[in-house]
Amino acid sequence: MSSMMDYYHNNFRQTWNQLYTAVSPSSSSQSTPQLPSSRLIALSLSFIQHLTIHHDIEEQHIFPILAQRMPQFRPGSTALEQHKQIHAGLDKLEAYMKDVKRGKIDLERAKVKEILDGFGEVLWQHLEEEVRFLGAENMRRFYKKEEIARLPM
Repeated sequence: MSSMMDYYHNNFRQTWNQLYTAVSPSSSSQSTPQLPSSRLIALSLSFIQHLTIHHDIEEQHIFPILAQRMPQFRPGSTALEQHKQIHAGLDKLEAYMKDVKRGKIDLERAKVKEILDGFGEVLWQHLEEEVRFLGAENMRRFYKKEEIARLPM
């Protein structure tokens, strides 16, 4: 389970790194080509959509099953609280990018970086912890091997 989750999380890490590099001051140097604004907007909105879908699936289909035995996935748990914090940041990023896309405001990469900085730490912590929670060592504390094989994930 942790390998599958790490696969998805690696995609989110890779996209985050692309976004963060594109809005960091060093990305404007001649040695690093800057991501065009239209691509930055599209990549940001895609990241938001994919991470939201991923979390919705977890919260509706995976966490309730795991929560029956694993406190890490119960209501009020760290994992769910992290989702809330991450989505507060995603909501800000989405509103900002949609305003830029509509032409209401100009794209300011420093503003995007500020938004990303607002939830980046909790996102990265979450991506690591969730994989660790689903690792074999931790799963064995709550499930027998045969039970893990029957989990719908």
